[in-house]
Amino acid sequence: MSAYRGLDEDGSIAVEFAILVPAFVLLIAVAAVVGRQTVAQTAIEGAAHDAARAASISRTAATAQARGDEAARSVLEDHGLHCDPVTITVDTGQFARPVGQPAAVTATVSCSVAFSDIAVPGMPGNRTLSATFTSPLDVYRSRS
Repeated sequence: MSAYRGLDEDGSIAVEFAILVPAFVLLIAVAAVVGRQTVAQTAIEGAAHDAARAASISRTAATAQARGDEAARSVLEDHGLHCDPVTITVDTGQFARPVGQPAAVTATVSCSVAFSDIAVPGMPGNRTLSATFTSPLDVYRSRS
């Protein structure tokens, strides 16, 4: 005869449920934050790449600035990424180099991605992500 004969396990499932559900919800929230951050980083890298490429095929530094900014904003919009704030910097300083010398354009895109809609205690409300890409200028094409 067992010493535990009169004890039953009523309520044990409720205790397990109360312990495991919050942990599971936290795991899902953390996965959502990591997923959003990964998608945002990919979009920002694409924006920096397209900005540098659009700027590098321009003939003037002023046009390169405008086209780079436009290209980066377009990529971010296409990915549905709403940055607050977004900073796009297109370095066109090497446009002044004479034809025949190597030169490049560098684009940097920084974006503050919000996580406020995913309420996880201890997680930041937003995170600033950035990417930089450099694209060469054609060595033998005129530029100003």
